[in-house]
Amino acid sequence: MGKYQNLVFTICVKMTNDYFAAEDLTQETFLSAFKNLKSFDGTNEKAWLCRIATNKCIDYQKQAARRMIPSEDAELEARQSAEGIPENCYIEKEVYLELREQCGKLKPPYDVIARMYFVEEQKAEEIARSTGKNLKTVQTQIYRARAMLRKKYGKERV
Repeated sequence: MGKYQNLVFTICVKMTNDYFAAEDLTQETFLSAFKNLKSFDGTNEKAWLCRIATNKCIDYQKQAARRMIPSEDAELEARQSAEGIPENCYIEKEVYLELREQCGKLKPPYDVIARMYFVEEQKAEEIARSTGKNLKTVQTQIYRARAMLRKKYGKERV
């Protein structure tokens, strides 16, 4: 335990992003290793402990994900309350208009692609079908349009 404690703890912290959960998972890892010591073949104890720690973290994340699923009612209420605030509606509208304006300022064909992708929220496949372009061409144009928009937004903030 003294030899691999820091390694196992580091694995747990990196996988869970939770210091306190990592402490518990480290302890569970060594308890599990001790309980299953008879089944260990003795070839590579470091890899064996790392695998146990990884599995414990995966199990922890699955349990946490199950606990975090909101009920339909709670999610609906949260969505309604967030949408109902006038300031949020106004801010969303302003951001939408600004994005649409910035997309229109791009040079062709990036202006059309950016508008379809970012403003109208179409998928690359839909854009390729509607424009008659190759999917890879559309994906490349989306990538370049995103870079151009980042540049434009970056210049305004300076």
